[in-house]
Amino acid sequence: MTLSIVLPCYNEEANIAASVRDVLSWLRKKKITGEVIVVDDGSKDGSRRVLSLLRKRAKNIRIVRHERNQGYGVAIRTGCDAAKGDIIAFMDSDRQFHANDLSVLLPHIKDYAFVSGRRRKRADPLVRRLFGKMLATMNLVMLGLWVRDINCGMKMFRRGIWKKIRPVHGVEKLFNTEIFLKLKQQKIPWLQVLISHYPRRAGAPTGGSPRVILRMFTELRNLKRGARASRKKS
Repeated sequence: MTLSIVLPCYNEEANIAASVRDVLSWLRKKKITGEVIVVDDGSKDGSRRVLSLLRKRAKNIRIVRHERNQGYGVAIRTGCDAAKGDIIAFMDSDRQFHANDLSVLLPHIKDYAFVSGRRRKRADPLVRRLFGKMLATMNLVMLGLWVRDINCGMKMFRRGIWKKIRPVHGVEKLFNTEIFLKLKQQKIPWLQVLISHYPRRAGAPTGGSPRVILRMFTELRNLKRGARASRKKS
């Protein structure tokens, strides 16, 4: 078994080195053959310099760069497209998730094609937690999809299902929504497991910016149209 771990990176100069080292340490400890794919999504800080230094020190780090920022979902999608492992995982690179929790997901991949984390206690400000509840309600009302903590930033799946679940419309907030919609449509078995979540200690989150929220409604419209088309075909 080989494992590809995708880390999306946008202006994470203060976090990305620790995140990469965390994943590399976990791979060594578990004696797993794997690669770390960092997608630099048009960072404007010193992330590129940090990643270049890391790449010189470890052969199993691959860096993919977007010349301009394209969004969280596109960054993960690019990394998953580039992955070569039998199993693909992705996790946020802001240090709110620790690689050790991949050990919680990994044993279940034998029985489930897709395994998602679910944060035991979300270590985010109240506004972000409320936004998450709003998103869950919107998914249920508009798309008929109910998944607890759908945007948890740690997930793992068998590489063979990637083409079936690869998002097309979700490039930001609804990236994970589209994945779960496709899992439902394709009748692919999946599981959620509880994992830890940690406060952000450095850098600034971008998921609640007005640009991201406005883009979310465009994604929702496109996903709704896609869901209707899928129902008509079936």
